[in-house]
Amino acid sequence: MRSWWWKIACVVLVLYTIIGGMLMPVPRLDILNETIRNLYYHVPMWFGMIVLFATAFVYSVLYLRSGDMRHDLYAVSFTNTGIFFSVLGMLTGMEWAQYTWGAAWSNDPKQLCTAILMLIYFAYSILRSGLRDEEKRAKIGAVYNVFAFAMVVPLIFVIPRMVDSLHPGNGGNPAFAKYDLDSNMRMVFWPANVGWILLGVWIATLQTRIALVRYKRESIL
Repeated sequence: MRSWWWKIACVVLVLYTIIGGMLMPVPRLDILNETIRNLYYHVPMWFGMIVLFATAFVYSVLYLRSGDMRHDLYAVSFTNTGIFFSVLGMLTGMEWAQYTWGAAWSNDPKQLCTAILMLIYFAYSILRSGLRDEEKRAKIGAVYNVFAFAMVVPLIFVIPRMVDSLHPGNGGNPAFAKYDLDSNMRMVFWPANVGWILLGVWIATLQTRIALVRYKRESIL
């Protein structure tokens, strides 16, 4: 039961986010209106992506230190799940931008930097798929993953704050919490962050378990 508590918490928090996100009152603001509810999905998915990439980075370092193939399998699973969350975050962001900025894509610095980061991680998957030797694939993939994660901070947190940006909290714009994240929204927003992060970890661990079974089966054969 101890290993299941966080999975139960994940289900409860995600359901709470979906139901509470639809029913909880939100501040009435020009342009945003009801689209502000996307804050419960778009932002937590980015947080989930960052946590997943950070975990993959840790496992890549562990692999380089130990050579244990299990660490590489964890790194791959968490990276792939992080890529999946990045796609979800981009799609929810573009949908939100369509209603608030008038276009799904406006070459906003945050959009461009995030797209670059996604391409970097897409290249990780392509790189691994092009290498036949298992040990070489794991080692090169781990090194690449370390350098890929090093780009997360400048592309997501630094560069967008240095230039003009439409995103809240970037380019001199106030963050959501400063002008429209009221007490009702906080009751959903913070649990949503935890719920989506736990969901990402759950997906990644399931992928890892499948990969471990395949690896053991191939090792026996």
